[in-house]
Amino acid sequence: MDDDNKVEAVARDSFGKGAARKLRATGQIPAVLYGHGTDPKHVALPAHQVGLIIRKANALLDLQIDGKSQLALVKDVQKDPVRQIIEHLDLIVIKKGEKVQVEVPVHVEGEPFAGTIADLDAHTLLLEVEATHIPERVVVSVEGLEEGAQIHAGDVELPKGASLINEPDTLVVNVHTPQKVDLGEEAEAAEGEAVEGEAAEGEAAEEAAESAE
Repeated sequence: MDDDNKVEAVARDSFGKGAARKLRATGQIPAVLYGHGTDPKHVALPAHQVGLIIRKANALLDLQIDGKSQLALVKDVQKDPVRQIIEHLDLIVIKKGEKVQVEVPVHVEGEPFAGTIADLDAHTLLLEVEATHIPERVVVSVEGLEEGAQIHAGDVELPKGASLINEPDTLVVNVHTPQKVDLGEEAEAAEGEAVEGEAAEGEAAEEAAESAE
């Protein structure tokens, strides 16, 4: 596992919003670690380092707690809706060799046949993978696909050792021709509305002038 994912975790015994604010003010994030029948552990993590790690989907942390290493999968990230500051993390205890179910992002590559577009219908796929080998993404190629072509979950090539949990007939990509819009008609209609608006404004101005007289 990448050493960049090694994170020093400090046990914490103060809770609540006030304690969490104090932690964040010192550049730390409150987090709780649970799973495998263990009692929940409340820890504080370095905010900047963890913020960089969890930019990737399904980030795995190698927590250093009291000199011992503990793998943990980021289960939930709570952010301030306005400032987008990480307020709290939920982490799940992971053991090497264990398999987990995770949502993995779908990445589309290539260009479909000229004049068509490829709509991504499923942005993620639910896969069962080894916890220490979670793929960053699955790749779907739409190169040269023509109108009406569809790619379903069962058609997607998965990374080695990964199993699909979604239904195989789940639609992932749909290739179609976009509906044509007659911009000429739209422009004429908009121009007509503008002229009518100007006329109405002129009439209103005349009426106002007459009243003033």
